[in-house]
Amino acid sequence: MPKLKTVSGAKKRFSITGSGKIKRKHAYKSHILTKKTKKRKRNLTKSALVAHSDEKSIKQLLNL
Repeated sequence: MPKLKTVSGAKKRFSITGSGKIKRKHAYKSHILTKKTKKRKRNLTKSALVAHSDEKSIKQLLNL
């Protein structure tokens, strides 16, 4: 049986924490930033954790 390949896009977007949770970046921080408040842009910079309900499908993409 051939090796399973990791989905290339998922590999670039997600990383695993020490406790096994999946870390992600916030969306909506790439352009059209003039109408967004400073507070909103600052909070979008921080990383977040993937929702528990989505973890199974993302782990499948990453072959974990």
